[in-house]
Amino acid sequence: MAARRHGTRPPKALRMSVELPLWRAITGYRILTLVYTLCQVAFSYRHYAHPLGAVAYMGALTVWMALTWRRTTSPERCTRQFLMVDLGFAVGGILLTSLVDSHARIMGGAPTLPSIWTAGAVLGFAIKGGWRWAAVASSAVAVANLVEREQLARDTLRNVVLVWVAGVAIGYVVEVARASERTLARALQIEAATRERERLARDIHDSVLQVLAMVQRRGTAIGGEAAELGRMAGEQEVALRTLVAGGLVRPAGAAAVASYVPAPAPVTVAHDGTAVTAVAPARSAPPAADGSCDVRALLAPFAGAGVTFSEPGAPVELPAAAAAELAAAVSAALDNVRVHAGDGAHAWILVEDEPHAVIVTVRDDGPGIPEGRLADAEREGRLGVALSIRGRLRDLGGSAAWVSATGQGTEVELTVPKGTAPEGGKRGKSRA
Repeated sequence: MAARRHGTRPPKALRMSVELPLWRAITGYRILTLVYTLCQVAFSYRHYAHPLGAVAYMGALTVWMALTWRRTTSPERCTRQFLMVDLGFAVGGILLTSLVDSHARIMGGAPTLPSIWTAGAVLGFAIKGGWRWAAVASSAVAVANLVEREQLARDTLRNVVLVWVAGVAIGYVVEVARASERTLARALQIEAATRERERLARDIHDSVLQVLAMVQRRGTAIGGEAAELGRMAGEQEVALRTLVAGGLVRPAGAAAVASYVPAPAPVTVAHDGTAVTAVAPARSAPPAADGSCDVRALLAPFAGAGVTFSEPGAPVELPAAAAAELAAAVSAALDNVRVHAGDGAHAWILVEDEPHAVIVTVRDDGPGIPEGRLADAEREGRLGVALSIRGRLRDLGGSAAWVSATGQGTEVELTVPKGTAPEGGKRGKSRA
């Protein structure tokens, strides 16, 4: 119920992509070989020593098939008891051949009553239980053929080996396919958990960590009891960054997309006459009827005394969720400018509407980023670049690229393919 309220559905159990078609193939094989066997017995009717016995067996086999043909359409219906009875029909038909057919025909290589229908029973064991079950069923068929033929003839040996090899090979392939399916399911679960962890880490970085960092800075500047509060906030920031960077975050259901797009807007918090600039989410206009949103409307609130915003003259539309993620990535890039470039740094935001993508460039005139600093920051748990920017763009199928030179500022280019949405678009490779 909780999953439904939050707009998510419980994951469905993965079904075998190889096993189910094999079950359907066996069903078709059993039906076709039954028709073939009936025709074969009808053509050889006059040559049997006891033709009524052959007809009785084929009648019983036909009734059995009519009652149980759906059993082999899925692994749930095909039980072990059914397979044993099915194999019993095959082995019984082979042994009954020596009673209803003449010795001369048997020695001459005449087919058994069930003929090639027998392979269907063996293959059922192979798909249901793997190569070991197939080996046991094949061995039972081999023994029955040797008893019926009373000697190890070349054609009998060939048929026995073919059934045994086919059963064991298909059983082994099914076991490998099942192991691969389990590995794939586990990998998908890990990927989903990792993506959810990154999403939670982005939210934490964009809210809690920035607030703690601001409290630490302001507390240290004010002094007194506020300094102790700032010290405690700094400790909690370090602990939370460590948890986000390397700890395990239990995956939760993805939140439903809101009916509006959150857009960052500058907010000034005054304390004792000193202004501190922070970023807080503000609601923008709801998306259009087709679910698209003008990126310009989300990025325009960033413009101010220290930020120059340049936009095209026409609307730059993206799906609402993708536009919100792009705006959040731009907010994180501006946060890095304020923190690392200093209060006197100036930033420029340029929006470009390309035929297949939207490109937003954030440039500043700060001191630049030293080589290797981004990787060091990610290892230290400072995930503004790794998650709030690069992670968001990766989830949209886009990319984020950094160009920086010491003393010449930093430029961040954010590219989002058109027609994408978080968790739904094609995945692109990040250039950074």
